[in-house]
Amino acid sequence: MQFDIFTLFPEVFPAYLDASILHRAQEMGHLQVDIHNIRTWATDKHQVTDEPPYGGGGGMVMKPEPIFAAVEGVLGQPPACPVLLMTPQGKLLDQKRAQKLASFERLAIIAGHYEGIDERVREHLVTDEISIGDYVLTGGELPALILIDVLTRLIPGVLGDPRAAENDSHASGLLEYPHYTRPEEFRGWNVPEILRSGHHARIDRWRRNQSLKRTQERRPDLLERFDLTDEDREFLDQLENGEE
Repeated sequence: MQFDIFTLFPEVFPAYLDASILHRAQEMGHLQVDIHNIRTWATDKHQVTDEPPYGGGGGMVMKPEPIFAAVEGVLGQPPACPVLLMTPQGKLLDQKRAQKLASFERLAIIAGHYEGIDERVREHLVTDEISIGDYVLTGGELPALILIDVLTRLIPGVLGDPRAAENDSHASGLLEYPHYTRPEEFRGWNVPEILRSGHHARIDRWRRNQSLKRTQERRPDLLERFDLTDEDREFLDQLENGEE
């Protein structure tokens, strides 16, 4: 999967992209990330990319000319792939939307900054607007990295366990079950016996129940749209009655 990032601050990206799973994904050829500095396409000698907004108000607004020139200069006119804008005004990024975006072989991401971008970029260049939450950050660089990380985990072959992404929180619609590793006992706290039993069917059921329990406790709204089995409902009824 290929990402083209258009930003005013390309120096933000290398440290995260050159570490851990994202670094390994690039080495294996599963991931390619090209960073494009929008200032390169500014035509004046000072490489101005922002101006005060018409009508007054605080902050600066990113100019349309260098953004259009950068995106079309790299991707063609019209752009050869979807162009995403990271913005708190966009559609909330969840696992379902991530899975749809991961089906594309190439995505472009515009990382906004300052007060925002000229509206003509939204109207005539951007394909979709993506938000990572109902809050405002200094710029779209961190959200762009988050989007790349989320989608990279869904690329086949990136994770060591082929089913790892399927078991993540939200992937199935439930929060993920608890994890334990060695030592078996730590400060008097023991790993649950069921996980040491070697009985895989019972372990699978325990994990499912723990996911249901954690989701009910922390994100009960998720259960409202989750397709529960009869066994799931029975377990949730037991929880409501104080049984486990």
